[in-house]
Amino acid sequence: MQMKTASVATVSASVGLSIHKGKTKVLKFKAESSNPITLDGETLEDVESFTYLGSIVDVQGGSDADVKARIGKARAAFLQLKNIWNSKQLSTNIKVIIFNTNVKAVLLYGAETWRTNTTIIKKVQVFINNYLRKILNIHLPDTISISLLWERTNQLSAEEEIRKRRWKWIGRTLRKSSNCITRQALTWNPEGKRKRGRSKNTSCRIIEADMKRMNSNWKELERIAQDRLSGECW
Repeated sequence: MQMKTASVATVSASVGLSIHKGKTKVLKFKAESSNPITLDGETLEDVESFTYLGSIVDVQGGSDADVKARIGKARAAFLQLKNIWNSKQLSTNIKVIIFNTNVKAVLLYGAETWRTNTTIIKKVQVFINNYLRKILNIHLPDTISISLLWERTNQLSAEEEIRKRRWKWIGRTLRKSSNCITRQALTWNPEGKRKRGRSKNTSCRIIEADMKRMNSNWKELERIAQDRLSGECW
């Protein structure tokens, strides 16, 4: 990492760019070396998490912190629109559309690359269900079944919604150049040995599990992704 950092600084300087040392952070994920990373003799700060393009990346390597932050942001977005939800002039359909575009979009930002598990899916689903009930003005002791709630608000399950977003993103990514880092990352297998114990679920494993259910493989997906006009692409 030290050599790569120095190399990036050199290439940047050659085109008139410089790296802001105060804004540059270092996050080490399962790194064997604990040596500090320096730039021009100055030690860069080690952190356990940082926000990149609106998503939280941390040393745990999962999505728990990002999902928690997304739920908080979506809750704040919902509360800012209190007058909308309380309005007698707006229909339920209009309110649901606003919820989808102004709240749900905030909640599921970056969900395409989440490392999902049962706990994460449940947290996201509980949030969506609770606030849809508020929009429909259903409060205890009144109840409504989940199936009827989704039917009245034209919703997919959180799991299916995230899966659809993931596969749309995969389709766009597979249409990129083979030199694109994002595309390479889909099938990249990092070198090294993992720690002892049960292996953790990853985004790649989630994608591969979906492919297995679809009885497909990467080559077939690449073919489908390139055939954008066939109607079978995502």
